[in-house]
Amino acid sequence: MTISDAAEQVLFGHTLEEKLIISPIDLEDRPKGTGIKTPQAPQRPKELALSENGVRAQFPGVNTLDQKQSRGELLHFLANHELLASELMALVLLKFPNAPAEYRRGVYEAMREEQMHTLMYMRRMEDAGLEFGQLPLNSYFWRLVSPMQSPMEFVTKLNLTFEQANLDFSHHYAKLFRQVGDNSTASVLEKIYQDEIGHVGHGIHWLREWKNPSQSDWQTYSSGLERPFSASRAKGLAPFNREGRVAAGLDEDFISKLAVFSASRGRSPVLHWFNSNAESHAGAAALGKTYLPNSAEKAVEQDLELLMMAACKQDDILLLRRKPSIAHLSSLQRHGIHIPELVATDDSTLAERKLGGIIPWAWSPDTSEALLPLKQQVVSTVPLQWQEPHPPETFSKHLGGNLCKSLQIENSAKPYHDQDSIEKLLSETKQDLRMKLPYACSGRGQQRYLISKGLTPSVRSFIQRGLQNQGCILIEPERERVCDFSIHYDLQKGQKAKLRGFCIMDNTPAGQFVSAHASPKWTAMLPPEIPAFLFQEHDFKALYYNKIPKALSELLPDYNGPLGIDAMIYRNEQGQLGFTPIVEVNARYTMGRLTLNLQRQLNLKQVSLTILPKEKTPPKGSFPLNDPQESTILQAYLQLNGGES
Repeated sequence: MTISDAAEQVLFGHTLEEKLIISPIDLEDRPKGTGIKTPQAPQRPKELALSENGVRAQFPGVNTLDQKQSRGELLHFLANHELLASELMALVLLKFPNAPAEYRRGVYEAMREEQMHTLMYMRRMEDAGLEFGQLPLNSYFWRLVSPMQSPMEFVTKLNLTFEQANLDFSHHYAKLFRQVGDNSTASVLEKIYQDEIGHVGHGIHWLREWKNPSQSDWQTYSSGLERPFSASRAKGLAPFNREGRVAAGLDEDFISKLAVFSASRGRSPVLHWFNSNAESHAGAAALGKTYLPNSAEKAVEQDLELLMMAACKQDDILLLRRKPSIAHLSSLQRHGIHIPELVATDDSTLAERKLGGIIPWAWSPDTSEALLPLKQQVVSTVPLQWQEPHPPETFSKHLGGNLCKSLQIENSAKPYHDQDSIEKLLSETKQDLRMKLPYACSGRGQQRYLISKGLTPSVRSFIQRGLQNQGCILIEPERERVCDFSIHYDLQKGQKAKLRGFCIMDNTPAGQFVSAHASPKWTAMLPPEIPAFLFQEHDFKALYYNKIPKALSELLPDYNGPLGIDAMIYRNEQGQLGFTPIVEVNARYTMGRLTLNLQRQLNLKQVSLTILPKEKTPPKGSFPLNDPQESTILQAYLQLNGGES
C-alpha cells in the first residue's frame, strides 16, 4: 500500500468505516500517473452526501454548551469539516502527483490527523445523542477548495484560511467546554488545536518555498484569494488567537494585517463614503456653479473620513482617500471598534464587486459623480441604490424652515435676500443676531452681529459675500445657549421615519462642532432642570416620536438614508428656559449620529466624540479615532465612559 492508495481509500471509500481507516505513518510514496480530475464530490454513503443546503452550525454561547442538542449539532458540523479536510488532502495527493515529496509527506500526515479528528468528534457526538449523518451536510468547503489548480492554491485556501480560522475556534471553545464541565470535548478541541498549529505551519512553510521572494507572506497570501474568498475567513468566529499563529510560524506583519482585516463572508457589502463638503457642493449647484474645495477643506475630508466606520457593519466597505496604518487600526480594535473592509479609492478590484447598497455621508453632486461608476454593481433588489444628487434645498437651512412650517412651529430664522433689508433690520434690532448662510455646516458660514459693535467691516463683508455666493442669508436672534442636542432618524422611501436616538452636543460660540455625547439614557447627561422643563412644559415625546417622523416622510418622500435635527434650549432675558425644537435639519449623516452608532456598537453607558484642531490637547481619558500620523488639520477622539448599558 502506498500514500496514493491511502488517499484513494479516503476520497473514494464507499463506507464511512472505509474512509476512516487510518493507514500506517510510514507508507511509501509512489505517485500514480498524471493526476486525477476533480470529482464533483467525494464518494460517500448516502446518509453522508454533501448538499449546498446542508446545515450550517449555529455556534452556541457558553450558556447552552451543556445542552445536548446544541452541542450535538455543533459537533456534527465540525465532524463534517474534519472529514472534508481529510478528503481534500486526499484530493491534493491524487491531483498533484509531481508535488515535492516532502510536501506530499506532510499532507499525508495531516490527512491521517484529520481522520482522527473526525473519529474523535463522532464519539463526542454520539455521547450527545446524535449519529453522523442525521443532519444534512454542507458542501461549502469542498466547493471552495476542490477546484484548486495547484498545491499553492490548496495551501492558501485550506491550510492558511480554514485551518488558520480553527486556531481561533478550537482554542476558544476548548476553554468554554472546560467552563461547563465537559472536559472530554475540551480535550478533543485541545488536541485538534495543537494539530492545526502544525497544519498551518506546514502551509506557511510551503508558501514561503513557492512565493515570489520580492513579496511578503501577507502579499502572497492575500493576492492568492479570489472573491468570494477573502482573508476574513482565516479568522474564526471567536477571539483572535495571536499566540497560536506565532506558534505556527506566521510573522508579525502577517498576523497584524490579518487581525485588522475585514471583508464580507458572503453577504454583498454596503459601501460607505465620507463627503463633508456636501452642503458647499449643493449650494454651488443651486446657483449653476461647480464647487472646488480648497486645500484645507480637502484635508478635513481626508482627516475625518475614517469616522464613517461608525456607520458600517463589520463586513461593509468603507471607501477611503487615504488608508490608516495597521498600528492605528490595531489600536482601534483593542478599544472594541469594529473595523470594516477598508478600500482605497484607486483600488481597481472594486469594479469587480457586487454591492449590497451605497450609503454616503450625503447624496450631494460630488458624491453622485464620484460613485456613478459603481451604479451597476449594486444588487437590484436592495433599497440603497446609487442616487442622483438630492435637490439643493435638501442641503440648505431652508429645510428646517419647511419642516417648521409643516408642523406649524415658529421658525426663528428668517430669510433675507438683499443688503438693504438686512441693514435695515440691523439698524432697528434691539438684540444681538446670528446670521447663517443656507448652504454651510459645522459652524461654517455663520456670523454674529453684536449691537455693541455695530455694522463692522467683517459683518458687512459676510453679508455681501453671502448674498453674492448664495443669494440669501438667514438671520435669527442670538440666544444664551444652555444646551444643544440632536435627534436622529432613518428615512426610507414610502415609510414613516424611524427615530434612532438623541445626542447632547457641544459647540463653540460661533456654532462649530466640538463634541457629541451619546447614552441610552440621554437625559441623564443633562442638568435636572432641563428634562423637567422639556417633558413637563412641552409636548416633547409627541413631537419627536410621532409628529416629526410623519412630517419628514411627507416632506422628503423620495429620501433614503439618515437624517438629524438640531434643537436648542436657551435662557431668555428674564432668566427663564426657552426651547427651539428645530434649529436645523441635516439630510445626511452627522457627527452626532456617528457618536450614537459608536455608543450602540460598544454597548457602553456613554461615549463622547470630540473633534479638535490637531495642536490642541486631547480630552482626558480619550483615544484617537483617526490616525494621528496621517491627519493634518483635525484630530478626532473618543472617550468611553462607564460599563455596559
